[in-house]
Amino acid sequence: MNFTYINATTGTSEKFTNKTITHFLHTHLEEFGDTEEDIQKCIDYVLNPNKGGQIIIGTDEDKIVGIVILNNTGMKDYIPENILVYIAINNSQRGKGYGKKLMEKAISSVEGNIALHVEPNNPAKALYEKLGFTNKYLEMRLIK
Repeated sequence: MNFTYINATTGTSEKFTNKTITHFLHTHLEEFGDTEEDIQKCIDYVLNPNKGGQIIIGTDEDKIVGIVILNNTGMKDYIPENILVYIAINNSQRGKGYGKKLMEKAISSVEGNIALHVEPNNPAKALYEKLGFTNKYLEMRLIK
């Protein structure tokens, strides 16, 4: 598995455009995903030098097998420095260890702590727990 990093310094490329990344995530996040517009906002956040984060694209034989996006929070200690917003593995490539490799690369590539949200019925929850993520809080949201 090879990895490509995209951030505010590197920008996207002809091979990995915003549209390519957005379409992959929208397709392979399935019921755990967001609209293409919301995914694009997350990518824009990474590419904004005043905000930041990174996109890591995992490939095998030049085909995308997975993508993870982390946004910088600009905070420390009371809120983790990074939030893992999206991770998706090509639905035809699941069960081959790509998710674990991509998560390990994401963890090792950022400084500071990482938060993520996961639905209780998401099969990836077990992987996150094996990698050391814990459920410290019950998240509640007020949608206005």
